[in-house]
Amino acid sequence: MSFHLNATVAAAAAHHTAEQLYANLDITQLNWLEQHWVAWYLWIGNPTIATGLMSFILHELVYFGRCIPWIIIDAIPYFQRWKLQPDKIPTPEEQWECTKGVLFSHFTIELPAIWFFHPTAEAIGLAMHQVPFPSWKTMLIQVAAFFIFEDFFHFWAHQALHTGVLYKHIHKLHHKYSAPFGLAAEYAHPAETFILGAGTLAGPLLWCFFAGDVHIITVYIWITLRLFQAIDAHSGYDFPWSLRNIIPFWSGAEHHDFHHMSFTNNYSTSFRWWDYIFGTDKKYREYRQRLADSKAALKNKSKAEQDAAERRLLEEVEAEGHRAEALVEGSISATKTVKVQ
Repeated sequence: MSFHLNATVAAAAAHHTAEQLYANLDITQLNWLEQHWVAWYLWIGNPTIATGLMSFILHELVYFGRCIPWIIIDAIPYFQRWKLQPDKIPTPEEQWECTKGVLFSHFTIELPAIWFFHPTAEAIGLAMHQVPFPSWKTMLIQVAAFFIFEDFFHFWAHQALHTGVLYKHIHKLHHKYSAPFGLAAEYAHPAETFILGAGTLAGPLLWCFFAGDVHIITVYIWITLRLFQAIDAHSGYDFPWSLRNIIPFWSGAEHHDFHHMSFTNNYSTSFRWWDYIFGTDKKYREYRQRLADSKAALKNKSKAEQDAAERRLLEEVEAEGHRAEALVEGSISATKTVKVQ
């Protein structure tokens, strides 16, 4: 009896704490989303739990929700005409194995990180339960800044993960699939999840630390767009309507697929400019030129001959990638590598 009474009192106290957050708020002045935001925090009672649950649920829904269309596309032969490596369609077994690895990482690494994000972010002033939300203009500027910061951070951290010990013991797991697919976007070693994830969260935290006007709803929008970017970049498809065909400096799957196939080049996430500026896309640009030259030379040939020529080129680039990987791991010496012309 005493236990149930204590539990009831504790629950009431937590709910009362949540009510105090909005004690002087006129809810009728809020929009639909803001009203439901308030309702969520009041319903859960504890702001830390409310934010942690919402953050993790959002991440899972967005991640797997965005992966589902790509799983369906992989199962429909019609779409293979836009597959960057058309001979490498992931099997159901590969997708399930990848899913298990991703779920393990989500629950053992990302869930604790998300849970402890609330007190850390709140300590430096990031708004959580507060309403109303910032203006769309404010959120747009901040999200754009987060994209630019994360891309720069990822460019350097990703290159570091391609060196000796860091590659062999950490990043190699992510390169298991030379022809990536959507689910593989977060298929990675726990240490890599932490290292590269730091770039995603550091942008909002740093902005908040120096400017102090970031709301977690902006962070949610940023995380959603970042997940879409990562999953699409690993999809293995380049459609005529893909974003990189609309925004020339956007990376997209066509850019990142080459990284998985060749092991080298194209280390950035969202934008192409850092790879271009520092010359870490030279092999990629050479490959695209060779592919264009091959198509031009065979334009009057049959589709089968064109496809065979493209397949040989893909095999050459992948073979060179295997040598580059072996060189980084130390399993072969530099004198044994031969550049494929």
